[in-house]
Amino acid sequence: MQTTALIIFTITYIGIIFTRLPRMNIDRPSAAFFGAVAMILFGVLTFDEAIHAIDFNTIALLLGMMIIISTLEIDGFFEWIATRTMAIADTPFKLLVVLSFTTGIASAFLVNDAVVLLFTPVIIGISFSLKLNPVPFLIAEILSSNIGSAMTITGNPQNMLIGINSGISYGKFLLFLLPVSVLGMIVVVYAVKWFYPSIITAHFPEKDTKSRTDILEAKNGSHYNYHSMRFSVPIFILVIILFFLSRPLNLSIPLIALIGASLILLLGRIKPSKVIKQVDWVLLLFFASLFIVVHGIEKVGLMQQLLNHVKLTETVAGLAGIHAISLVLSQVVSNVPFTVVMLPLMKTANSETLWLALASASTLAGNATIIGAMANLIVIEIAESKGVKIKFMEFFHIGIVVTLLSMLLSFGITYLEMVIW
Repeated sequence: MQTTALIIFTITYIGIIFTRLPRMNIDRPSAAFFGAVAMILFGVLTFDEAIHAIDFNTIALLLGMMIIISTLEIDGFFEWIATRTMAIADTPFKLLVVLSFTTGIASAFLVNDAVVLLFTPVIIGISFSLKLNPVPFLIAEILSSNIGSAMTITGNPQNMLIGINSGISYGKFLLFLLPVSVLGMIVVVYAVKWFYPSIITAHFPEKDTKSRTDILEAKNGSHYNYHSMRFSVPIFILVIILFFLSRPLNLSIPLIALIGASLILLLGRIKPSKVIKQVDWVLLLFFASLFIVVHGIEKVGLMQQLLNHVKLTETVAGLAGIHAISLVLSQVVSNVPFTVVMLPLMKTANSETLWLALASASTLAGNATIIGAMANLIVIEIAESKGVKIKFMEFFHIGIVVTLLSMLLSFGITYLEMVIW
């Protein structure tokens, strides 16, 4: 049975690997779904065991956040943030700074994949309207979005997995990883400035902030549903506040997300069926399938064999090991499948420092190449559909520099926090 489970696991992850390559017509969710079904079909798991293998806390958190984000998206909230914040910049360099920190901070609380999906068309429209090359700004968006998303449990799917399985509170997670993200975004700004020096010398036409806002909104065809935002935005803010108060209130983070989702469907001014159609059900299927596949190799003892050879300890070597393996494997299978495989190892290590290091390292590693994280591919594909080409090596030159520098920051900061606390 071990051989069967290993073959299924290998085929599944090969399918996931090849979906990371540009222009490959293979689907990651279908590869994971095949693996989950095969685990049951070939007797590795019973149907009941497969159902129990799914981490419904993570699924619930993802679903709740997707409903909230989908409502904000339909309301035009993302476009409103992007246009208003970017319009205050009066030089391309200031635009770069504002863009980097806006996408980074937004990604921390709104899930980075959703942020780049909605910010990218706005950034391209702004760049074209101001006669700027959009590529530096899009690269900054990708890098900052990934880095910013590292600071909270709700910043990206892998952090949701880590937050729920580690039991670390929302506030503590943010407190410990905030320095990594803020310093990382500063690195992004100066790396883009270094690789694209023309950003420093370029100037915008002389227009006041209100004029630029009007131009940007006209160019991007922005439409805001202010009536609906009067309900959806306060509910979103309430959800974030409750995340921080989850321990005192004895409410789990997934439950808080579901409460927010139910309130936004009930009280919002968008038809619920329209919001529900926006939910990425395929991503939920992908997660559920990965849980089943990984549980299959756990059941037959393959994971235990790995545990016997890999010792994760709360030491300099342990921190370095997590950062190194994250950097390599996130380029191969991407950070979400990598994190799912790491969960049993991390539970055995039982160290908050190592959990936080994994959250930081697995996210930051996604910046090395255009196939390192889903957010990267989303921006690349949207840009290409609008006639903007970001070449693999152009991204890699700046991506690997930012990744290595931010990983060093991550290692240093997590080590200091381990020593101090």
